[in-house]
Amino acid sequence: MKSKIYILLFCLLHGLLMHGQNSDGKVPIISKRDSLRLAKYKARGIYPLIKASKFSGVLPMDGITEMPDKTMKCKLLFSLTTGFIEGAKDKEKELNRGLAEIGRIINLHVAAGVPKENLDLVIVVHSKATYALLTNGAYKKEFKTDNPNLEIISELEGAGAKMIACAQAMQFLEVDKKDLNPNVKISLAAKVALSTYQQKGYALFEIDEE
Repeated sequence: MKSKIYILLFCLLHGLLMHGQNSDGKVPIISKRDSLRLAKYKARGIYPLIKASKFSGVLPMDGITEMPDKTMKCKLLFSLTTGFIEGAKDKEKELNRGLAEIGRIINLHVAAGVPKENLDLVIVVHSKATYALLTNGAYKKEFKTDNPNLEIISELEGAGAKMIACAQAMQFLEVDKKDLNPNVKISLAAKVALSTYQQKGYALFEIDEE
């Protein structure tokens, strides 16, 4: 499942407003109307569980008539492959936008009425998203800056999320197990972990570059 709303918000707000330039050095064009909409989004957003990213906010609304079953276990599975924003200045210093989207999806479920204790969260991390799982020391050695993802990863783990790294991606990117957050589990392949949890009834969210 793709999250088109998030892609619009993040690309417009993060890519245009925060960075201020395209990869070719030109100032991007954003309408005044879109700027106002994004400003309203930021001002109205609520963060019922994951608070480390301003892009994880939820817009509240009165009169909701379709509610989740509060007695059910909410089994959410995320396939995270999002890497750095290409062409962005100081991209290694920016929080992984896929983690921010995962936080938003979790916040949406909680805001909709799913009890926090009913959340069952699994995050399978592969491709270049693997870098987000590095310890601060390993990240700093690789990118010469602190890992900006540590706070949101801590919040996700605090919400009970299981983080699983792909051994195939680790080997391709030359990431050693000792350089990962110690709480991260390792699967031989992301595809195996994803198929296993889908067969257990987890709802899959694909968090990627699209």
